[in-house]
Amino acid sequence: MKFQAHEIATIIKEEIRQYKSELDVAEVGKVLEVGDGVARVYGLSKAMAGEMLQFASGATGVVFNLEENSIGVVVLGGYLDIKEGDEVRTTGRLLSVPVGEAMVGRVVDPLGRPLDGKGPIQTPHRRPMEIIAPGIAERQPVNEPLQTGIKAIDSMIPIGRGQRELIIGDRKTGKTAVALDTIINQRGGDVICVYVAIGQKASTIAGIVQTLREQHAMDYTIVVVASASDPAPLQYIAAYAGCSMAEYFMYEHGRATLCIYDDLSKQAVAYRQLSLLLRRPPGREAYPGDVFYLHSRLLERSCKVAEKRVIVKKGAPAGDETPVNGKIYVGEQDRHAIDHDIAALGKDGHEARRIKKSGGSLTALPVIETLEGEVSAYIPTNVISITDGQIYLEPDLFFAGVRPAINVGISVSRVGGNAQIPAMKKIAGSLRLDLAAFRALEAFAQLGTELDPVTQRQLDRGKRMVELLKQPQYVPMDVLDQVLSIHAGVRGFLDDLPINQVDAFEKALLRHYRDEHPEIREELGKNKKLTDDLDAKIKTIVGNFKQRFAKK
Repeated sequence: MKFQAHEIATIIKEEIRQYKSELDVAEVGKVLEVGDGVARVYGLSKAMAGEMLQFASGATGVVFNLEENSIGVVVLGGYLDIKEGDEVRTTGRLLSVPVGEAMVGRVVDPLGRPLDGKGPIQTPHRRPMEIIAPGIAERQPVNEPLQTGIKAIDSMIPIGRGQRELIIGDRKTGKTAVALDTIINQRGGDVICVYVAIGQKASTIAGIVQTLREQHAMDYTIVVVASASDPAPLQYIAAYAGCSMAEYFMYEHGRATLCIYDDLSKQAVAYRQLSLLLRRPPGREAYPGDVFYLHSRLLERSCKVAEKRVIVKKGAPAGDETPVNGKIYVGEQDRHAIDHDIAALGKDGHEARRIKKSGGSLTALPVIETLEGEVSAYIPTNVISITDGQIYLEPDLFFAGVRPAINVGISVSRVGGNAQIPAMKKIAGSLRLDLAAFRALEAFAQLGTELDPVTQRQLDRGKRMVELLKQPQYVPMDVLDQVLSIHAGVRGFLDDLPINQVDAFEKALLRHYRDEHPEIREELGKNKKLTDDLDAKIKTIVGNFKQRFAKK
């Protein structure tokens, strides 16, 4: 075999042409000790808090503690492959997670790696796991309902888009069921949902994912999983990862999003574990002093973003929203500034118009598990003080068959009627207080004293309203059906009905509206208001239907 000199020369020239001198500059440290998901590293004096580090084994770490001679690192994932003396490199980047449309419908771990066996996720977008929450000027008031499909919540403890509503209660009282029903109720709507499972059994998470698939809810849902078998660092960052995935749709597309953190008490336990291993001083219940900040910096990212406006040239092609003056105007307070700038541009001979970009929203439903109903414990009180209300699920009600087992006395929504359609606000305005009064009367009536007729009527109505507000799991109800159903109860049509017939009466009544009076639902759905005229029509329909129902 002969070598062709000109061929060799050509190859050498091509190699020289393609050669690029790349200088790899990185700060390199050594592992001093490692164990239980944390490592102590020497030699990275310029490392930043929250910076990503790369271990020689391929594992990723996050700078957690900055000490005089070393740094404490939280290892995300396989810390068993790291040995004393291994090299550690800085990356200069903060911890981030893949985001985008490709994530929807997938089950991923907190680092965005797929767990559902459907292959890799191809997305060019990434977002930092932690960002500074929007300021007051960048938000707008919460006044748009996020319907859960659960009668007891939508009527008495309404949730608005951009709100943070805590779901709290003992284990096995239906907290996850409320969250899942809310996700299922968004089917056919415009809300992107993110369900973050923290510290739950893998079998439980598999059941939740299967339920979401059966209800066709995975079409608009991302599931982030850090199960009980995962290391504490992954349980710690899972909630921030889920929040970042939802924020992409809120900020980049102006979409409404819903993020469920199930549950934050297990995240706090994981954070306590990491803090104690890295020798941070323990405080109350051995939690570190900044455990409040752990949840506040997460939940404050939930908001309804203020509408933004830009000035663009008149006649600009559709979709071209390039600002003429490079400014973005946020909120109502900048309206005068827009008018002033448009007038100034007009003097320069530029014709301009304003374009409004609708702000998205991120609604948070954090879940907290209590022990023996102790809502005054450390973590529950912390999260109650951060959120805009709480839904308290009571074991006694749950075991008595009242499901969802909502204690209306403790539960509250600090957004209130602003997050309800006008018809629901009118019909259920005093329902929560009435039911709370009924619970007190019920306890009094157990003493066996003789009751006056007014109190007896209040008790009878209360029992029927409790029965009416019961709802099976995974059967969310349309808000118009809820209004028509609750209308029959608060207007007294159920007062003389046997309690065991309330459920059958409600189902038959809603079927009657759909089959014989679709114009009522149509009118109610058009303006969402319950006018006096419409109220009178509904009363007549229910009265006539009740007579027919009694004859059956």
